[in-house]
Amino acid sequence: MASPDSFIRSAARATSSAYRRLPIRWRLAGGSAALTLIILLGFASIVGVLTTRQIRSDFNERVRASAEDLRDRIVVRPGRNPHCMGPDLDAYGGGENAQIRVLTLDGELICQTRDAPDLGFPRVSTEEVSGYRVESRIVPVPPFGRTVMQYARPLSEVRQTAGKVRVFLVLGVLGGALLALAAGLAIARRAMHPIAELTGTASEIARTRDPSLRVPHPEADDEVAELARTLEGMLQALDTARAETEATLARQRDFVADASHELRTPLTTVLANLELLAEELRGDEANTAEAALRSSRRMKRLVGDLLLLARADSGRMDAPQRTDLGEVVREAAAELEPLAADHVLSVSAREAWVEGSHDELHRLAANLIENALRHTPVGTEVRVSVRALEAEVRIVVEDDGPGIPPAMRPYIFERFVRGGGERAGSSGLGLAIVRAVTESHGGAVTLQEGRSGTGARFVVRLPVAEPMPARAEALAHT
Repeated sequence: MASPDSFIRSAARATSSAYRRLPIRWRLAGGSAALTLIILLGFASIVGVLTTRQIRSDFNERVRASAEDLRDRIVVRPGRNPHCMGPDLDAYGGGENAQIRVLTLDGELICQTRDAPDLGFPRVSTEEVSGYRVESRIVPVPPFGRTVMQYARPLSEVRQTAGKVRVFLVLGVLGGALLALAAGLAIARRAMHPIAELTGTASEIARTRDPSLRVPHPEADDEVAELARTLEGMLQALDTARAETEATLARQRDFVADASHELRTPLTTVLANLELLAEELRGDEANTAEAALRSSRRMKRLVGDLLLLARADSGRMDAPQRTDLGEVVREAAAELEPLAADHVLSVSAREAWVEGSHDELHRLAANLIENALRHTPVGTEVRVSVRALEAEVRIVVEDDGPGIPPAMRPYIFERFVRGGGERAGSSGLGLAIVRAVTESHGGAVTLQEGRSGTGARFVVRLPVAEPMPARAEALAHT
């Protein structure tokens, strides 16, 4: 069983944690309201005690004064049936809910108001009996001699008045605390307005990724203004760093594009010389030349891939022209027929017109088909289709192979990403080129599960080309 101390500590931690989760404006307003509540409680306690004492004092004074007044006016007629003369006791006491009794010193009742309660044995003193404030006075009455007049008023009057005062004070304290909370929220909201403006500007910068946006500065030179200046300085530093990084990356992209372009000519010369050398040599020398020729061809293709990616990064893609994507896909499939000898390659490519570069789209289709052929078992089927929809043209390349491992799917379109097995022998740029070409043509490429639950399904979506006017189309075919 947990000890009281541990229970108290756990409750304190839970309260502190709940308080820290509250918004700052609620903490400020709540603190202001709590402080106001404490002040009002102290004030109300003092006022309540003093007011209650004053009410009791006034009540006691009125009872005493009424008793003194009645003592001088009351007369008791003696006889067989003694009775009180002077003011009508019921009328005199009824206005103040008072009860009056006249008794002998031995306690024998002489007269009283109607339904007066027993106020105890007469004593010449002030006391509280049965919920009444009783003032007793000596009244000389012959032949009784001295008698005792008891004048009593109910204490419930004081309690009711004191209760009303307490209710008023409690309502005042609660009302004041609620008003302090509302005022604190309004003041906190107004005080937090500059912070809200800074937050809005930061959100806009995050959305637009434009750190050059101006940060609002409050009129007062306070902590918020210091925060605004700090944020502005940080954003300027980030903008400068981003500009320098972009300039460096642009120089790197231009360098890779220029270097790849410059490498194509000497590589072409090397390939031509190696082809001639491989035809003339015999034996081991011919095998060496063939190995060098294969490596050079692979290098030429790698340089071509790097050149295409570098041109895509630097925005140097070929000027778009109206191209039949169905024809491009059929050409790419025909070019890869030697590689597809051990597979079942089915192509359904309808006429579908897009705006783009014929060579780049050819590379896109060839990479997708070659990727499916190289990385699926012998004898499996590879299906290629091209369809023109209302707003897009869709290329789908689907195979029945083992598919892409789940761990690789988020990175399959990254550069130089290679899996195990046969995929490890590739450059890892094929699918990266597919994405680069697709995005440069305003489209998107996605990897999906095969329809049969196995294999891979690549879907490329490209914007459909605007229909050509009839005359322009006729001129294009002449």
